[in-house]
Amino acid sequence: MSKLAGKVAVVTGGNSGIGLAAAKRFVAEGATVFITGRREADLARAAQDIGGNVITVQGDIGMLADLDRLYDTVREKAGHIDVLFANAGGGSFAPLGGITEAHFDQIFNTNVKGTLFSVQKALPLLKDGASIIITGSTTSVMGTPAFSVYSATKAAVRNFARSWVLDLKERKIRVNVLSPGPVVTPGLLGVAPAGQADALVAAFAEQIPLGRAGDADEIGKVAVFLASDDSSFVNGVELFADGGLAQV
Repeated sequence: MSKLAGKVAVVTGGNSGIGLAAAKRFVAEGATVFITGRREADLARAAQDIGGNVITVQGDIGMLADLDRLYDTVREKAGHIDVLFANAGGGSFAPLGGITEAHFDQIFNTNVKGTLFSVQKALPLLKDGASIIITGSTTSVMGTPAFSVYSATKAAVRNFARSWVLDLKERKIRVNVLSPGPVVTPGLLGVAPAGQADALVAAFAEQIPLGRAGDADEIGKVAVFLASDDSSFVNGVELFADGGLAQV
């Protein structure tokens, strides 16, 4: 039997990369999936790629009105949520001494504020016993040059999970963090200097015990585990899917 048969899932940032890979896996396991993204054209391509049982809602998780519109759509079309994958986020490099207020505000607005309100505004729709998954990063526990602001946001969402399992314990809602290592996605390639994407991936591969960067579908499989009853006694963890990068 499919692991998510009859379930309703919401994936923020589901238009590309890890979010899209997870959405594909969720649908393949029987779920109806709502995906968000900032660009309509990307959402349309993602929906075509997924192929069915997907509903797109354009929006930016850093804009609370957009989140309201997302959950209004979910309420109208599905009535509840079984799985929330708070995946949307992003970052860029800036060394200490070169961090601007705009850089800080942009990354914290999406990764911290956006994640917080993606979850909080979903609460009335989340069924008791639902699964919340938050995308973290190996940077939550590692130092990375010129990446301190992004890394701090991922440390923040890690503590969200620790605290929210206590806030939600009466409802038996599980909250876990899925922390990928370097995964070849448009997001990763987008932070590379022009013409240096391959060099960036190769540099990451040298640091990873498995000797390679990850694939988005590998992370999607882990998301299915955390979304399904296979992880029914897994709560409050940070599950690293990183080829061993942050483990040695």
